[in-house]
Amino acid sequence: MEDLMKRFNRPIFLSALLAVTANTCAAKSLNDVMERRGLTEKDVLAAAKTYVPTGKRDDYIVFSSGGQSGQVIVYGIPSMRLLKYIGVFTPEPWQGYGYDEESKAILNQGRIQGKDITFGDTHHPAISETDGDYDGKYLFINDKANPRIAVIDLHDFETKQIVVNPVFKSSHGGTFVSENTEYVVEAAQYPAPFENEYVPLEQFNERYRGGMTYWPFDRKEGRIVAEESFTVMAPPYSQDLSDFGKGPSADWTFTNSFCSERYVGGIERGRPPFEAGCSAKDTDFMHVVNWRKAAELVKAGKATKINGHDVLTIDTAVKEGILFLIPEPKSPHGVDVSPDGKYIVVSGKLDSHTSVYSFEKIQTAIANKNFEGKDPYGIPIIAMQAVLHKQVQLGLGPLHSQYDKKPCVIYTSLYVDSMVAKWNYCTGKVLDKISIHYNIGHLMTMHGDVKHPEGKYLVALNKLAIDRFNPVGPLHPQNHQLIDISGDKMVLLKDMPVPLGEPHYAVAINAKLLKPAVRYKSGWNSRTNKRSAYKTRAGREKTVKTPGKVEVFGTTIRSHITPEIIEVTEGDEVILHFTNLERAEDETHGFALYGQNVNLSLEPGKTSSFRFIADKPGVYPYYCTEFCSALHLEMEGYLLVKPKGYQEVAMEAEVGATYTEADYDKQVKENVATQAVIDQVVGFITSHNYQDFPSVVALVEDATDQLGFAKETKAKSEAAAAKKDWQNAALWANQWWQYQVKAADIGLRAKTYLEQHGAKKN
Repeated sequence: MEDLMKRFNRPIFLSALLAVTANTCAAKSLNDVMERRGLTEKDVLAAAKTYVPTGKRDDYIVFSSGGQSGQVIVYGIPSMRLLKYIGVFTPEPWQGYGYDEESKAILNQGRIQGKDITFGDTHHPAISETDGDYDGKYLFINDKANPRIAVIDLHDFETKQIVVNPVFKSSHGGTFVSENTEYVVEAAQYPAPFENEYVPLEQFNERYRGGMTYWPFDRKEGRIVAEESFTVMAPPYSQDLSDFGKGPSADWTFTNSFCSERYVGGIERGRPPFEAGCSAKDTDFMHVVNWRKAAELVKAGKATKINGHDVLTIDTAVKEGILFLIPEPKSPHGVDVSPDGKYIVVSGKLDSHTSVYSFEKIQTAIANKNFEGKDPYGIPIIAMQAVLHKQVQLGLGPLHSQYDKKPCVIYTSLYVDSMVAKWNYCTGKVLDKISIHYNIGHLMTMHGDVKHPEGKYLVALNKLAIDRFNPVGPLHPQNHQLIDISGDKMVLLKDMPVPLGEPHYAVAINAKLLKPAVRYKSGWNSRTNKRSAYKTRAGREKTVKTPGKVEVFGTTIRSHITPEIIEVTEGDEVILHFTNLERAEDETHGFALYGQNVNLSLEPGKTSSFRFIADKPGVYPYYCTEFCSALHLEMEGYLLVKPKGYQEVAMEAEVGATYTEADYDKQVKENVATQAVIDQVVGFITSHNYQDFPSVVALVEDATDQLGFAKETKAKSEAAAAKKDWQNAALWANQWWQYQVKAADIGLRAKTYLEQHGAKKN
């Protein structure tokens, strides 16, 4: 059967299928759409390969750097549907990132020399690994502009930590992880003095340095242990990308460099620019570091303290035999270790060749001290020809490579040619090429940088879009193109405009490996992954007033914020803590306050805080910023800031509307009728195997909560009626009905889900 399918001519089959069903409504509709839109059979097939039906999910999840946005972009494959932006180095108001006190504490970790930095240039994300394969637990991302590393917990897709490199002044070559995520490596970019002091450029060769920093990661805590990090100092070459070895090469890292000429430009001084002097040689240097031994040297006290940070100097690294150099094609951008750890593939942007290095030959050269010389800093240089496995001419501007599931098959981006090359790094044979649009930078395949790549798709991260999308002004979106690599020939499937920064690199993980939460434990500080000290339960809301300070412990739930009225005095420090009491999936609340720079994002169970000085008397409305229910607009309140010395005047507020016993009776009658509908829905649900459907179980739990609230407000309504307080009796009866409506809405959703998914009667 499989052989028969291989011989199948798909275009002929599609035409035949359309002809056979020409008289049916569906086929006629498809033909009509193809004709009206000028679509070919190839177009329709590409659309079918990327289409994810409504209610279905993607096979892979992509984490892409957000470039100058300082964020991470999340989307699905094959649909290329945008799913989320993750705030990392820059504030992101939808998530309240950088607005609530909890996330401000994370951003404050990234301060540079005492300054708040709310810009980031994210470049290279890396997913945590176990035994050399993605485990879907954590994501790391670097900031090139200000050398920082962030940790994102994939339990909830939130940034938990930012660490600042204590010796670098820029960092392009991060982040990359070891086989079991013991360490994250980050390489410097532009050489600078490690000490935070002025050093004239005339001392560039003597005082400016590069290097590779190794950040240990605590899997249990989900945090980088910054105080145990260390740096292997390197010469003032501009280090670029890195990679950890795998299997036999697992104890080593490999780092590109460019501008090994150590040229210093200065157009304004009459000197040729940096680009002229930094591309004069035919080769640059790959840095080969035994990071495992380096870590042992640090523990043995062989490091030098610079800015309180452990640094293995060049002299120490050479003496202890942990640092070596190998010539590589000039201006390289990508050093990619093969899945079996036996080869290292390097491309040079200014060389048409891609080089495949043998790790076994590298180890032999080191063991035999087979060096062709030393660089000006005394680092041994291994002869390029002594360790090459293959050198393949691919095209103009080879850049970055990723691996296929098929043995020895690899894909390399060709920046100048605007193409992707598919080739065999074992034999050196070029297998296929495809044009992209335009000027591809990085590329990625599914699990393409771990021990067991999955192939299937490739994404070209193109630097220019030019004419691919509707014009939106001089600043164009980036273009991510999805390519089918499941067959012998690559097939372009889809263009995706990326309208947030310039993504540099991305990683894609099988969606089955991700197990994100849909709610937090009640009263949870999501940034510390601990119970918040300010958690508040329903009925225990309170406002604590002390001289000069008002602290509110409040809650949110469909459809009210408690408290609804907050009174303070001019000059008071106001601290607001809100806990979302919801347990239902996707029932997020927000909080915005007039005159203050705040939006809280309160996912189910989360507690967030905000503090400010009430420096101006006035009336300040607040409201929920997430449309959470039919009465979302009524989810409101007032902050009243009284002037200092304000004297209260006793007065009675005029009631806007009055209610009678008849109004109460009418509302109760409606409530009884609503309950009858709810009982019917409950009867349907409980008469079917709803417990076999996790989504329905969650809905039932939510509806049960709403009915519990309805019971409480019913009691309040009846108590007011017993006192003949018809005003409050009618109002509480209406609130009782509101909870019933929410329960009915949830119950009907559960009933519909069961009907659509083939639930069976008990």
